[in-house]
Formats: sequence, structure tokens, C-alpha cells
Amino acid sequence: MNTEANEKLLEETNCRELFQRLYDKDAETGRERYRNVLKGYREHFGEGEVCMFTSAGRTEVCGNHTDHNHGKILAGSIDLDCVAAAGRTEDRQIRIISETFHQDFTIDLGDLEPSSRYAGTSDLTKGLIRGFQENGYQVGGFNAYITSNVIASAGVSSSASYEMLICSILNELYNDGKIDLVAYAHIGKFSENVYWKKASGLMDQMACAVGGLISLDFKDPQKPVVEKIDFDFAKTGYAMIMVQTGKGHADLSEEYSSIPGEMKSVAGFFGKETLSECSEEELIAALPKVRKACGDRAVMRAFHFFEENKRVEGAVAALEANDFEKALRYIEASGNSSWKYLQNTYVTGAVEEQGIPVALALTEIYLKKLGKGACRVNGGGFAGVIQTFLPAEAAEDYVRYIDGAIGAGSAHIMKIRPIGAACINTLLR
Repeated sequence: MNTEANEKLLEETNCRELFQRLYDKDAETGRERYRNVLKGYREHFGEGEVCMFTSAGRTEVCGNHTDHNHGKILAGSIDLDCVAAAGRTEDRQIRIISETFHQDFTIDLGDLEPSSRYAGTSDLTKGLIRGFQENGYQVGGFNAYITSNVIASAGVSSSASYEMLICSILNELYNDGKIDLVAYAHIGKFSENVYWKKASGLMDQMACAVGGLISLDFKDPQKPVVEKIDFDFAKTGYAMIMVQTGKGHADLSEEYSSIPGEMKSVAGFFGKETLSECSEEELIAALPKVRKACGDRAVMRAFHFFEENKRVEGAVAALEANDFEKALRYIEASGNSSWKYLQNTYVTGAVEEQGIPVALALTEIYLKKLGKGACRVNGGGFAGVIQTFLPAEAAEDYVRYIDGAIGAGSAHIMKIRPIGAACINTLLR
């Protein structure tokens, strides 16, 4: 199907219905974005067989910094995404044009060594291709024109969204769509771990790829338990708002990596690799020795891990019982634990910058007046975004309140969407 045929596909009734599910009130804006990538593909690569792809951003609802120690998470895909038009080539080269980030690079499949920087989209893409190869999957050349509205360096996983997009392209173009989403996640994790030297887990990738509101249990990381939660967030009467606090976390890899490292040091005290193999009771029983061996911050972060897993279980149970107000209390407790125990709301070496605590304080003042809602740090932390749940009728007023205090464009109303990473053409077959 060439670009013109894809443009006609966008006008069909079943495509309009799909876009309503993906983008809700912004369905027409969504379709315009696909028209744009098809036009960009045609202008840069000419005609030929092409498919359309989408990959969601994600939000973590409960379970902050638990995945890398094989814990539990409640997460969801959001209605911000990377979209692409992509088609096969026969020259063993991958050329990617990113309209959003003004990038145009080519990767030769015969040269997948990372650069000396171990950074950037090109290195990340090389890592994904290598991940496909090492897992026995097929790779080949393709051209892709991409745009993204997933906010970069803001805790909604713009990088993982991109990773899952590339996985979807390679899966559809060279593997007959047979690769499962868990494999996507492992390949994305491999790329970040090896080609970016970033000690990330699997949560970002899984939440971007699967779609909807999901619970994740990484006790066995090779076979994580993924369960879609039968819960319609749209019917709660609440809005979910992400607030950018003024600074991204792109330069905070050391701070981010310290969390899994310190948690694993506590696990190592007990001769284990991750905290999922230990218990809170063991930690308390050996606390004086663990404090001496690992330090108090590592101990506090371990306490967060154990208690956070319980909060995820509680939040999931509440949602399954259709008790959103109860779920909010677990979400609120998650945020408090991240602030007090996990200690990832600001950098201790730069205490003059505390964007996340400022945004949380402002939000708690606002929610106290409402008497409803919850807020928490979202994602890696230290800088980036917070997540707020509050009654939908107050959403626009809260946006004005936060934008006035922090800066215009800080707050973004988002929705949970039911589809993660996919080929649009396949969904419409």
C-alpha cells in the first residue's frame, strides 16, 4: 500500500473509529499527524509500499522505581505517541528522519558499534537492531519518517516510545508481526543498558507497548506477568494531569542509576541479586548490619521497594473492585514514599533546584482545598514531571493555577489509551 492508498485508508469509517479509541477528542488532530508523516515519507523517500505505526508514551500510576529490582508496577499508556510511516528497502541501510527532533541519520546494518558517546538516537537505534539480531529475529533496511508529541525528558518515556515504535516497524516489515510485546521490552532494555549505559528496567517499554491500564510483576523478568485491568478510567470523573516542573532529567543518569544500584547493594548483603529475592522482615532483622554495610539511604530505598509492591497490589485490587477513591489513597502514599524514602524528588548536590517538590507542594495545597485527588512524582524523578489526579471539573482551573505558578505550558491533561505499540494497517485488517 503506497502513501496515497494509506491517505485514503485514513478516511475510512473503521479508521475513524480506531482513531477515536486512540485519541478521543483529538482524533482529527491525530489523523492529521498521520497525513503529515505520509507526506514527509513521500517527499523524502518517494512512493512505494509503506505502513503506518504508532507507539504510546506511558505513565506509571504506582510502583516508582521497582521494575529494576523485579518488583510490581501499575502503569498505563497515554494518548501521546510516536507515529511513523515506514517502508522496506533492499540496501541494508536504515534511514530515519525525525521531524520533531530535527534528526536525519542513516545506519548501516554492517556497522552496529555504538559511538564513543553512548548516547543519542542513533546509538539507541543500533542497540535495538543488535537486540533483534541477538534474539534471532530478522532485520533489514527501511526508511522511516517519524513525528512525536511524547514530551521529551519529562518522565513519560519518549525514549521507550521511540524504541517500541522501531520494534513495531522491524516486527511488521521483517518478522510477519509474530514477535510478542515482552520481547520488544527486553530489546529496548538491552539497548538502553548496553548502548546508553543506562541502568533501566522493563517498565517503560512494557507500558508503552502493551496499552491500556496494566499491572506488571517482574519477579521473573524473562516472563513478566502482565495483566490488563478491566477498568474504564474515563468513567471515574477524574482527570489525569502531568506537570513539567521546569527541568528535564536527561543529564541525571548517575542519580537515576544510584537507585537500582543501592537497592541491589542491600540485596547483595543477603547474597541475592535483587530485592525481589529478599523480604522486608529479613531487612529489619539484620538492620544494624545492613546500615553499616550499605548506608542509610540504601536501606530507606529498600523499605520503599517492599512497601511500594504492597501499594501496587492494593491499588490494583481497588481498581478491580471499581473503587477509584481507594486506589487514589495508594497512589498518594506512593508519592509520599518516593519523596521520603526513595528520595528522588531532587538532587542532593543541587538543593537550590527543587522543581518537583515545589510542584508537589503547590498541588497538595490545591488538592487540600478540593478535598479530593492525589499527586506523586512520576518516572525516574530528581527532575521532570509530577502526576496529578483530580476531579475533571477542576482540571482546567488547576492547569491555570500551575501554569501561573510554574510557567505557561507546564500542565498537560492526558488520557489512558487502550492500544500501545502497533502497526495501524494491521489493526485495520
